Amino acid sequence: MTKYVFVTGGVCSGLGKGITASSIALLLKAKGYKVFMQKFDPYMNVDPGTMSPIQHGEVFVTADGCETDLDLGHYERFIDEELNYTSNITNGKIYSSVIEKERKGDFLGATIQIVPHISNEIKNKIYEAGITSKADVVITEIGGTVGDIESSVMMESLRQFRLEIGKENSLFVHTTLVPYLYGSNELKTKPTQNSIIELRRLGIQPDILVTRSNISLTESIRKKIALFGSIPTNNIIEAVDATNIYEIPINFHKQEIEKIILNQFNLPVRQSKLKYWQDLIDSVNNLKEEIEISLVGKYTELHDAYLSVVESLKHAGYKYGTKIKIQWVDSETLEKDKDLEKIFKNTKGIIVPGGFGNRGTEGMIKAINYARVKNIPYLGLCLGMQLAVIEFARNVCNIKDASSTEFDELCKNPIIDLMSDQKSIINMGGTLRLGNYECTLKKDSLAHKFYGEDKILERHRHRYEFNNKYRELLEEKGMVFSGINESANLVEIVELPTQSFFVACQFHPEFKSRPTRPHPLFDNFIKASLKQK
Repeated sequence: MTKYVFVTGGVCSGLGKGITASSIALLLKAKGYKVFMQKFDPYMNVDPGTMSPIQHGEVFVTADGCETDLDLGHYERFIDEELNYTSNITNGKIYSSVIEKERKGDFLGATIQIVPHISNEIKNKIYEAGITSKADVVITEIGGTVGDIESSVMMESLRQFRLEIGKENSLFVHTTLVPYLYGSNELKTKPTQNSIIELRRLGIQPDILVTRSNISLTESIRKKIALFGSIPTNNIIEAVDATNIYEIPINFHKQEIEKIILNQFNLPVRQSKLKYWQDLIDSVNNLKEEIEISLVGKYTELHDAYLSVVESLKHAGYKYGTKIKIQWVDSETLEKDKDLEKIFKNTKGIIVPGGFGNRGTEGMIKAINYARVKNIPYLGLCLGMQLAVIEFARNVCNIKDASSTEFDELCKNPIIDLMSDQKSIINMGGTLRLGNYECTLKKDSLAHKFYGEDKILERHRHRYEFNNKYRELLEEKGMVFSGINESANLVEIVELPTQSFFVACQFHPEFKSRPTRPHPLFDNFIKASLKQK
């Protein structure tokens, strides 16, 4: 049967549960096992789709159209596997599902309780991931920290789950902090001890402990933790601060974490195939060049709001041995700033990512205009494409009031308009155009050259589209519509072939980029930006 690994956290948040889970999955996959990943989030939102990026970071979108936590982006980038609707479970989803069943009468008049009805629903979601993925091992990260009120029912469900399938089919990895006190110059184990005690109160004994610290543990510290935690010394895995996150799986591999897991599961410990990952680390640690890319957005105060975009830029940089220095430009501030020459003085490429609402859009349009006029490589993503065609319509086609009905419902020239099937929708959550859609590339276009394919699949997250009424006029002025969704006749990619690089897409290519395989659009954007240098 499928084996299950659960990654929990204690002491405080931000210890790297997601990277720990991703590293375990990568190492098991390197030994030839099929892996799948899940994230359990204890918040009451059904999904993060309606949450502010400034509060929660970016919304990652799976191929099948689920809006999920940004940790799923880490998972996909590490294990290079597409995840799906079973991969992100929230308290909101669980409670909504149980209440819906109760309203239908599925419980035959029973009194609905946290245990067993909510806990059973959670367990069903874990089983479902194993069944639908047909994975050898499912790794599930539990959001938050042990002892949080909102995650208590999830922990109770995991306790029950282990009773049902046994220790030979389930394993608990607990991540904790071992702080170093500079005043007394010593590592302190008490936070870790207390975290394990809290986990035991919930009926769970961890099998592996991952200790986060900025220096290695001494042998006496390891023995102390092992004694109080009832954990073998070899099962204490150090997660010492690394130069880059890609080193963490190799650090875990050296401590044989996957061997410990496979032995508990009574599975063969095969030889690891990790050369490709070590080659990546060597590339990242030996970047020879550096260029500045300006990211112009409305959520720049929280860099995690653009996490996948940033990672995708880095991926392309790795290929060309170049460190990407990102200049964060707040688009709302840019609206008032007149000295764009000073702001973009050292910039070799400009990127405008996705976003919603009118705030800061005029600043983005100014940046796009600057890139086009100064012939600086430009890459537009989702909103970045919509604003690129608005800028072109205003300043090249002389449609001065060109806009989007998202910004002005009564605008006379809606270059961007609401999709017809979206006009009757009231609810915001999960009602966008989400997930994979096919795009046909125009022969002899830049997009076709970059992808090397006639048809592509890319992930979407938007509600507004380019208005085809204006297509002929923009084409006459030199804009090429190089990617089209033929089934709905929707514009997916635009480009200006006379520029050094000017490409914008309606989809989110950042969700498909990998550290060992950069996305074609980011790849060629960085390639063009390097020529500027």
